[in-house]
Amino acid sequence: MKFLQNLTFITMFALLLSSCSNSTSLKGGLTNPFTSPQGCPDAEIEWIDMLMIGDIKYEHHFPDPEDEESPSTIDKGKELGEVTYRMAGNACSNHRAQNGDATYLDVGTIIYEVKGYPTSLIVAANDVVYVVDRNPKAKTAGELYPMENLVKNIHIESTEDGKRIHTFSQASKDKFLAAFYDLPIEDLYSLNDAGKFDGTRLFLEIELNNGVSFRQLYWSDSNTFHNGAIGNDEIEEVINYEVSNLKNN
Repeated sequence: MKFLQNLTFITMFALLLSSCSNSTSLKGGLTNPFTSPQGCPDAEIEWIDMLMIGDIKYEHHFPDPEDEESPSTIDKGKELGEVTYRMAGNACSNHRAQNGDATYLDVGTIIYEVKGYPTSLIVAANDVVYVVDRNPKAKTAGELYPMENLVKNIHIESTEDGKRIHTFSQASKDKFLAAFYDLPIEDLYSLNDAGKFDGTRLFLEIELNNGVSFRQLYWSDSNTFHNGAIGNDEIEEVINYEVSNLKNN
């Protein structure tokens, strides 16, 4: 399912760039199409399961069946707000998300913090977890994903079906994260225009200590992540090292 969600993300991202308009109870997810409300110019819209609160856009990623054997342990904290608008069945494709918007959650659904985790990283609603996707205040990957001391594993996933096929060594995980946190986040439109999202693509899965996981798309030709983070020499070195170990196994 994560593979299909990823393909949908790339398609939506390209469309949004051209039109200038656009992981979790555990991980990477599947979008659902629905017929647009009467009066919308669109015959069908594909939505990613998201919500927005505090000016931060979060996405919910569905678990792969083989990963459900390691369930997440979610302890909900204080209330952060509630859903005030359900996009599915109501919004057109040119709708711009606002605080309180959610794709599939019903109006009135309470949004909670997850104890032990920054609310700018993950939140919970309807007993599932949403992971940050966009934060306008984040200038670095570490500001976008404040997960220091919260990462259990980093995995490489198959680009064919999204299954885990390799796990970083502890040393590589530590080296990757130390470098990742400081990476600058660049403008997505400019990166797309420069062809940074072309070429060989790798699926990296970040697994948090509580079992929640989400995907990072990485283009090795340009050393670029889908969120706009530009890798440095350390990132390139550790990823190439782990990929070489995968190929040798």
